[in-house]
Amino acid sequence: MDWEIYIKFHQDVWRNSKNSFRHRLKINFMSFRIIYILFLMSIIYTASGQSNDNPSKNNFSYKQKVKTDSATIFGEGVITTPDDEFGGTITPDGKTCYFSKSAIQFYIDVICFSEYKNGKWQTPKVAPFSGVYRDFDPVLSPDGNKMVFTSNRPVNGVLKSDYDIWMVEKNKNENWTEPVRLDTTINGEYDEHFASIASNGTIYFSSNRPGALGGPGDADFYYSKLVNGHYAEAIHLLDSVSTTAYELDCVIAPDESFLLMGVYGQKDGLGNYDIYISKKIDGKWTPSKNLGAKVNSSFRDYSPRISPDDKYLFFTSERDFSESDKTITTYQELESKLHGIMNGSGNIYQIELSALGISQPINKSIRPAPVAGQTVKRH
Repeated sequence: MDWEIYIKFHQDVWRNSKNSFRHRLKINFMSFRIIYILFLMSIIYTASGQSNDNPSKNNFSYKQKVKTDSATIFGEGVITTPDDEFGGTITPDGKTCYFSKSAIQFYIDVICFSEYKNGKWQTPKVAPFSGVYRDFDPVLSPDGNKMVFTSNRPVNGVLKSDYDIWMVEKNKNENWTEPVRLDTTINGEYDEHFASIASNGTIYFSSNRPGALGGPGDADFYYSKLVNGHYAEAIHLLDSVSTTAYELDCVIAPDESFLLMGVYGQKDGLGNYDIYISKKIDGKWTPSKNLGAKVNSSFRDYSPRISPDDKYLFFTSERDFSESDKTITTYQELESKLHGIMNGSGNIYQIELSALGISQPINKSIRPAPVAGQTVKRH
């Protein structure tokens, strides 16, 4: 009897230990499966993050996921907000957007930038060379190593009463240098506004200097060639491009095959400022052509830019909620709209160039390589 109890006892122990071992094995196998799944998920997440953070390959930073022939707000909630933003220019790798931010009526203007990381635009920062004076209209050179902008910052310690064109360049550490005021062949005692750079270094800009076709106070376009590190005397750009209207914004194609313009007062304008294009054919500029209602409106539409891949037009518009909402029924509704993104301050938009009937590359041009050794010298 005692022997039978002894045998039964050991059988129970063996059975329990066997079940316990199986249980532990089952738990360990489940733990291994969980760890393996988490490992695979981490690989997928990392690969996804690298893909999204590489706009130079996928252009996720500004490429529209759904093809549309209408203008859409760019970087809504981060770059474009209820504040006044204008002039978005994107680096060649698609990872950084520079733009201007100002108080209404332009009492203060600051150049800011946002970086594209982890699949989204990050909270903007003030550019290291801006934030003290009125700085606006940043435009990058085709290779992204230079930036021109407009400013009233002091010259020789004296604060300017007019605007000049300034330039910053990337140093060997990929940081921006201190701003340099461009040669007096470009800047003078009158306003020099919006400027842009072709791949060969030639600068196109707007100025209200004497000789404008619209008379005193009018602004026309000019260009200056970079020769041995210095800018030559600016030449008045005629050929039906400068007119009696007020020409302000001018974005030159890298190969100088076309010019985008922000113009006020043209006879075929749709309202306030409108955006126009002129093409250079056989060495001559065609009369400027209005880009039409897909871009222009009865509000101010201005500050054009072309995306690094030459597929999108970026521009600024001050169109507001009255364009679609004609009736306000409550005070709360009015307050909401006045503090919303469509409150009439500047917003940055984008639209595919193909939607405007502009084939790419424009005039079958390509972005030529920058001219080696062309560095702007201090005057």
